[in-house]
Amino acid sequence: MPTILEKAAKDKGIEYFLISFVDILGKLRSKMVPARAIGPMEKNGAGFAGFAAYLNISPADGDTMAIPDPDSLIQLPWRPEVGWLAADLYMDGKPVEASPRVALKKQLARAEKLGYRMKTGVECEFFLISQDGKSLADSSDVDAKPCYDQHALMRQYPFAKEMCDSMIEMGFSPYQLDHEDANGQYEMNWDYDDALKTADRHVFFKYMTRELAEKHGMRATYMPKPFPDRTGSGCHAHISIWDKTGKENLFEDKKNELGLSPLAYEFLGGIMHNTRSLAAIFNPTVNSYKRIKSARTASGCTYSPTTITYAGNNRTHMIRVPGGGRFELRLMDGAANPYLMQAGMLAAGLDGVEQKRDPGKPLHINMYEEGQNVKSTNKLPTDLQEALKLLGKSKTMREALGDELIDTFIRFKEAEWDEYSFHLTEWERDNTLDC
Repeated sequence: MPTILEKAAKDKGIEYFLISFVDILGKLRSKMVPARAIGPMEKNGAGFAGFAAYLNISPADGDTMAIPDPDSLIQLPWRPEVGWLAADLYMDGKPVEASPRVALKKQLARAEKLGYRMKTGVECEFFLISQDGKSLADSSDVDAKPCYDQHALMRQYPFAKEMCDSMIEMGFSPYQLDHEDANGQYEMNWDYDDALKTADRHVFFKYMTRELAEKHGMRATYMPKPFPDRTGSGCHAHISIWDKTGKENLFEDKKNELGLSPLAYEFLGGIMHNTRSLAAIFNPTVNSYKRIKSARTASGCTYSPTTITYAGNNRTHMIRVPGGGRFELRLMDGAANPYLMQAGMLAAGLDGVEQKRDPGKPLHINMYEEGQNVKSTNKLPTDLQEALKLLGKSKTMREALGDELIDTFIRFKEAEWDEYSFHLTEWERDNTLDC
């Protein structure tokens, strides 16, 4: 009997499979496997030297086996002979604890035991820039307020159409693409789904946009703040908890002011309580904090949070409740690891449910204009170093995600911070050469 993937190869005309995993820093790693060899690898996995990726593995360790998930199979519309697969990492027959997809599945299993099923949707913002990374791909995109600019959007129609057509063919159910608030910035929205499927599709979406951008002579970047005077790229997530069947939204309460149930408020309270500890995961680069701390941009607004607050349909807060039965977490940026992002949200939310955390009352104010008058709000970390210290001290995140994952993530990120700290910038030369 052929395996699931052997049958898929025959039925769909797939000649090669990309068995892929995301390491702890969000790098996508793959091996290309001819269809003739996929059967044994479906069972046993493709072998990787784990030390070559950002994982807690030494060169003395044996192979890291990436076992593909047949349910994640995506046939590339622009290369239909290729099938992409998300994989889980194992070593010596045991899951690799510092593997992001494994960490998310662990939290989903924890939620399932409580009778919960998390569904999420993500809003992926990115810039289209020149291939050398030094300028925008569209030199005519110069409006002071470029958000929703139809002319700028349609100048990228060949790329946009191929991206949207591909997503329709793959079953992502995209429903809108727009030019975002910065020159050269775009956002694509597709239907929400179970958190693991959303994370897999998020990983693939970032890969797809980069490959299609290159095909059209451009470069797609998810860098949080590639231009100092323009709005940064976020990765907002819409979150809801459903029953095990996925048919009943447990966050919805039509009688409540914001349409949220007591469970939703506890979950929201958990996210707010753990936000400072999770900032390193949600905003994982040195550059991330230039988005959070950004001065007013050329368009007049940063659209990034500065404090840990929530409100109704109000984009000046970290958490927005646009309608009943869900809320939008606006902190994460384009550099966030798709799996760790989802795992962190769920771990924090479940902590809120278990500890019955109260998020307090919503603040129905413009935080950009009036936020300085609110004394009781918690501030976000000011840089990656502070965020890493907060993550390292978090008992909640260590219990949920595991010491191995937390310590591995911090070790790599502290090395990144040290490298950045040793770097001499032009600002320093311009301002302190004659001090």
